[in-house]
Amino acid sequence: MAATMHAFADAAELARNLADKVAASLSTAITTRGTAVITVSGGSTPRAFFQELSTRDIDWSKVTITLVDERFVPADNERSNHLLVASNLLRNKAKAAKFQPLYQAAGSVEEAAALATAATQAIGNPFDVAILGMGGDGHTASFFPGGSNLKVALDPTTPRGIITMEAEGAGEPRLTFTFSSLQDAGLLVLHIEGEGKKDVLRKAEGAGDEADMPIRAILRRAASPVDIYWAP
Repeated sequence: MAATMHAFADAAELARNLADKVAASLSTAITTRGTAVITVSGGSTPRAFFQELSTRDIDWSKVTITLVDERFVPADNERSNHLLVASNLLRNKAKAAKFQPLYQAAGSVEEAAALATAATQAIGNPFDVAILGMGGDGHTASFFPGGSNLKVALDPTTPRGIITMEAEGAGEPRLTFTFSSLQDAGLLVLHIEGEGKKDVLRKAEGAGDEADMPIRAILRRAASPVDIYWAP
């Protein structure tokens, strides 16, 4: 499916425009179905977008927010994506939204993945909105080059749900939605900033193996068109 590049003058303009687009998509879902689901990514890039989105005037009480992926750390850990979302998105008008975490207090990351899969099944799929990021190594979600479960995670026949991932570039063990869970979102966005990430994207759009740059799986095989939001 083709990708469309939306380029903006700076990160603030990108955040405003992406918040407007996402808010419109969520509102449409609420009007059509009565509820809406958005899954978001961590890292430093989405912070301004989260803050913008939190002020948008939609019926947040009918919105469920979850995470594309998460580190196997408690919600109060400074590296937790849950904490990032709680601090930047679950505020202002978006305080009324429901949040579904991926981290589950469990004896192992594998047990946590099973619990998270069960917990997220109730929120429905496909997602109305999925916001992906991309690392300098070409990873997205927790699909890391050399990841322990990368082949399974990227396999389109792997069921929707949460899978574990461990990789040299990942730090802590991770919990991540599978490719099948993300690739057919109503609005599928890759949010990246900086010339360096643009160069990584260009490389990913060229020939090469998905295992080397897992973002290629989204760019090449997603059922939904990919909207790329970029600013220098």
